[in-house]
Amino acid sequence: MPAYERSESTDLQVIDRWPDGVGWLAHPDEEGRRASHAVVGDDGVWVFDPLDAPGVDGLIAELGDVAGVAVLSSYHARDAGAFAARHDVAVHVPRWMDRVADRVDAPVERYDVAIGGSGFRVRRFDPLSLWTEAVAYRADDGTLVVPDLLASAPGYTVGDERVGVVLSHRLFPPRDALGDLDPERVLFGHGDGVFDDASAALDDALDGARKRFPRALVGQLGTNIRLLAAAMTD
Repeated sequence: MPAYERSESTDLQVIDRWPDGVGWLAHPDEEGRRASHAVVGDDGVWVFDPLDAPGVDGLIAELGDVAGVAVLSSYHARDAGAFAARHDVAVHVPRWMDRVADRVDAPVERYDVAIGGSGFRVRRFDPLSLWTEAVAYRADDGTLVVPDLLASAPGYTVGDERVGVVLSHRLFPPRDALGDLDPERVLFGHGDGVFDDASAALDDALDGARKRFPRALVGQLGTNIRLLAAAMTD
């Protein structure tokens, strides 16, 4: 099983679906389970950290017209440029985020906090020197999108966790930054989203991250090294 499959997708798998959005995996068999999402915003459909796959445009069209593409992590340029070009929209990138603009062949719009007219606002995180990300939250409907700091994919969760903090930040989880949020759903850049008691799952992840660090270290270190090494080749 590859950490990240770099070949063209041949198999679209829907993982998250609710009235105002949908999530999919372009490569369901890869270890990193990179997830993409389309969410109805205040001004149209917004596509987050997208990977291309056959049939994905039809999936998005069920929600409406695309208003923009948003990249939330410095390592999630993915196929954002291709999506933006097909739908004749811009790729929206935080003003403080590097790497992405050099990796998309499409117009780039910079912003500070609000992602266009989507209703989403972001909070900045700089987990490592070369890794920056924006966590997006829309208070109106409680939709939280976390690209890398939290996930449900292998290498994140241990035991009964439904949301896992990335191993590098379990000892110092972003509790102060995310603990005040009350999400109805949490969408990830890696793995299936959480829709049932999402706020409780988030609180458990943040409150228990340090306590469960030893177990995570033993079980996840190898996976994290493989995924990190693969991500650095992007």
